[in-house]
Amino acid sequence: MKPSDHTFLDPETIETVSQTFKALADPTRIKLLYLLSQEECSVGHIAEVLELSQSAVSHQLGFLRNIRLVKHRREGNMLYYSCDDGHVISLLYQAIRHTEHCEGASDHAQQ
Repeated sequence: MKPSDHTFLDPETIETVSQTFKALADPTRIKLLYLLSQEECSVGHIAEVLELSQSAVSHQLGFLRNIRLVKHRREGNMLYYSCDDGHVISLLYQAIRHTEHCEGASDHAQQ
């Protein structure tokens, strides 16, 4: 196959995909996205459930908002966050299932 027979991704797509995987590479963001995949939450609730400071939660939410993985809505003085990209949540769940499958396979191998 000649190089001209291949298709290539444009640089913007490559950068966006890279940012998505960067988001999923951080343990705190994985926990945060997993929680938001189950329910809409305020910063305070996320901080309490994940045992993080509100500042740390706000920082991570800002990163995730910038790459449009989470969104918020205002209700009075409160902001409530939810997932904004079902595709990324599907990736997260696939990675979780893959990990559980691999862990199960290694458990069987050790027996």
